[in-house]
Amino acid sequence: MTFEYSSDCSVLVYLGEEISLDAHRRVVKLVRLMEAERPAGLLNLHPSYCSLLVVFDPVRTDHAEIRAHMERLAERFDEVRLPAPRTIEIPVCYGGEYGPDLGDVATMHGMTPERVIELHSSAEYVVYFIGFVPGYPYLGGLPKELVTPRLPQPRRLVPAGSVGIAGNQAGVYSLPTPGGWRLLGRTPRVLFNPAREPASLLEIGDIVRFRPIPAEEFGCA
Repeated sequence: MTFEYSSDCSVLVYLGEEISLDAHRRVVKLVRLMEAERPAGLLNLHPSYCSLLVVFDPVRTDHAEIRAHMERLAERFDEVRLPAPRTIEIPVCYGGEYGPDLGDVATMHGMTPERVIELHSSAEYVVYFIGFVPGYPYLGGLPKELVTPRLPQPRRLVPAGSVGIAGNQAGVYSLPTPGGWRLLGRTPRVLFNPAREPASLLEIGDIVRFRPIPAEEFGCA
């Protein structure tokens, strides 16, 4: 682990240098241990691909104490048994009004839109973390053939349910927001509903698979 003091009330700890399942599992294990044995003054935990931001009350603790606590917990990583991940299927209507960037992505990679859909929907994705807005999953596992840069100009409004890619990441917009990811399709499933328990459809560690559906099934999928 390497540490970075990111503010007077937070510590950023890195558990890897690149997106990988090994780094992801170390992040999740540290989160689980921190939740089970909360140090004094802990306020929030914000996991990312290979790091964890720890926010604390500087009146009750400090950087050194938080770091020492995490270093002690890291010695017990081998003891942590993570539960088997859930597999969540997400139906997607690709292309057309739902996926306005599908054709451009196909052209950029010299393949047909059908091939893009085949590659995207045949992969198995891992929810590395939830962020940006409530319920938004950052997914690893995008096929290398589909690695694509973000849009040069973000859209002012992306509809909820939009399924996008950016770089080597995939994601699903949980709320209507601005965004610069390339949109391949849209799902009728609701990813975030504050009236639901739990409010977020997905959680860190879940496995996601996308299932293509025709436009006529969009409203009833």
